[in-house]
Amino acid sequence: MPAHYYAIIDIGSNTMRLVIYMREQGGRLKEIENVKAVARLRTYLDENNELTAPGIEQLINTLTSFQEVMNTYSLQDIVCVATAAIRQANNQSTIQSEVEKQTGLQMRILSEHEEAFYGYLAVVNSTSIKDGITVDIGGGSTEVTYFKNRKLIESHSFPFGALTLKQFFKKDIPTKDEWHKLHNYLLDQFHQLPWLVNQEIPLIAIGGSARNLVQIDQNMKNYPLAGLHQYQMYDADIRSVQYYLTSLKPEKLQKVEGLSKDRADIIIPAIEVFETLYQTIHADRFILSRKGLRDGVFYQQLSKEMGIDIFPNVLEDSIQEMINDYQLNTKQIIHVQYLTRTLFTYFKDHGLIHFTKNDWELLQRACYLCHLGEYIDAESSAQHTFYLLANRTIDGLMHKERLELALVASYKNKTTFKQFMKPYKEWFLKSERKKLRYLGALLKFSYSLDATKRQVVKELLIDQGDESLLVTAKCHNDALPEAYQAEKQKKHLEKVLKQPLDITFTQHP
Repeated sequence: MPAHYYAIIDIGSNTMRLVIYMREQGGRLKEIENVKAVARLRTYLDENNELTAPGIEQLINTLTSFQEVMNTYSLQDIVCVATAAIRQANNQSTIQSEVEKQTGLQMRILSEHEEAFYGYLAVVNSTSIKDGITVDIGGGSTEVTYFKNRKLIESHSFPFGALTLKQFFKKDIPTKDEWHKLHNYLLDQFHQLPWLVNQEIPLIAIGGSARNLVQIDQNMKNYPLAGLHQYQMYDADIRSVQYYLTSLKPEKLQKVEGLSKDRADIIIPAIEVFETLYQTIHADRFILSRKGLRDGVFYQQLSKEMGIDIFPNVLEDSIQEMINDYQLNTKQIIHVQYLTRTLFTYFKDHGLIHFTKNDWELLQRACYLCHLGEYIDAESSAQHTFYLLANRTIDGLMHKERLELALVASYKNKTTFKQFMKPYKEWFLKSERKKLRYLGALLKFSYSLDATKRQVVKELLIDQGDESLLVTAKCHNDALPEAYQAEKQKKHLEKVLKQPLDITFTQHP
């Protein structure tokens, strides 16, 4: 399938971005280029609320620069959208005309509802969150939505953003009185929407200010995993970052790890929005969505072609992307899943290991991705499998869930498991660590029963003997390599079961 490239230009009040996407085989979009320019168009609005000539020139020059990048791709489509700064300008038709005249681009000005809707669409198509409230703080507006069972229920656009809220402060670091006034103003604004109050559901944040908040939090904690999408924080974490930033002198604020220099003067009012909204909602957690308005625009484009607004299986689609990217053997995966399910069900039903429905879901995903690392190097496959899964964004999985998947799918032996687990040991209870090791040992044994990828073992019969667990592998062909590998790998499972495993391979025509 030839690569199809698409471009979107997002003209915001603070920043402008060009993003190039490549369409994957499954129809989803993969970001391959992201160019940012700090235009701060909001500051070019005059007393008549018109974008001045210097502002239009800044806009045109930035778009021209973007076109130089776009010219290096054979693009299927270019979408150019503008948000609050242009939407609120009284001379927006003049701006549109100048843009088309000088660049050939047709600039679409998004309504408040459209801007909020695209943020919601990006979140539900890149996470597995069913109920939540989204917030997207721009330079000149703030969009919030409420969705339930992944369906949009409410949306609203507030006429303030990080740039406009900055006016509450005389300097970059606010006084207590200024901070208090901003907090009360936001509290009053948010309580005007009854559907925001006391929802006790996740608050999902979109946009540059949210990304910077997360990056600062990760640096403060020496966070060991890569990636921002679906990173989770709580009220105390937001306040901790807030107190840290407000304790700094202005010149130190510019040098904070994880904070973009162009956001240093607006990050504190933006974080106050998150904190006040968190309190209003009584949110159960704060989650960052790396996917936002730009992704939402293209999700709508795809929905027209595919006939669906919302992808029904976000996580499954993301796993399928990896199967395609790393050329995994689907036939073997399905067969090993069948063998694994047979063993899992027997152990669970006979009380040999306390397994749950959630354990099977994790194990089933790990079946898909167990051999991921072989794409890089067969000899050190386990190490590469762990690194790739622990550090790659997987839509639909929170960071801890991603780590659990990495630990099970990469299982080689108890020693390597402990090595992989070491930086994250405090994330899990002892019982949780044991369970992950048990699942990994089971998966490793199952794959040994298809060592040559021929699916020779057609059925497993399991019975409890007097002193050992009896496993009969019914085969349709010679299974000597599988027998060798099974004998080699069974020790890991025997330690889990606390009894010997007696395996017999029988050949049937």
